[in-house]
Amino acid sequence: MISRGEQVRVSKRLSYVLRHRPDSVGLELGEGGWVTVDALLHALASGGVVSRDVLETVVRENDKQRFEMSADGLQIRARQGHSVAVDLGYEPATPPESLLHGTAERFLDSIFAKGLVKGKRHHVHMGTDRALMVSVGGRHGKPVVLEVAAGRMHADGHAFFVTGNGVWLTEHVPAKYLTLDASSRSQAAAR
Repeated sequence: MISRGEQVRVSKRLSYVLRHRPDSVGLELGEGGWVTVDALLHALASGGVVSRDVLETVVRENDKQRFEMSADGLQIRARQGHSVAVDLGYEPATPPESLLHGTAERFLDSIFAKGLVKGKRHHVHMGTDRALMVSVGGRHGKPVVLEVAAGRMHADGHAFFVTGNGVWLTEHVPAKYLTLDASSRSQAAAR
């Protein structure tokens, strides 16, 4: 049994290694962002023991399902959020009419001027779970949720991809496809 605190610690370490700095533990991401579980466990051994059981628990129980193991259990990867060059191999998909993006209120002026930009990541991340988007936005300040007119964007030729954990990805969301969602508008009006 692994404590919640230990799960968070291991998840953060996995995110760092599998999304941003595989080289920090002597790894190189393979095709699709995959590395072998054995190589990862060996690489992580110097920073504290992570057993296969702990790794599998973190992959299975991570609240955002950030990681996935191959069907045979021999490889692992982060599903999205990479800042290192990697082609995850996701196929274009038709999004729902509307998607959500969580951010902090202090970024709204820039977002409504430039749209949603991917920054150092490969894609802009969106989803359908409002509570999750509030949580994401709250990491950077007072949270707000933006509604993305994904159906309109797609009809206008923008490509979308969806990960195994339901995160929707696109290169850029121009400002003309963005509005504050109803709850965020209500909160703004109440101030």
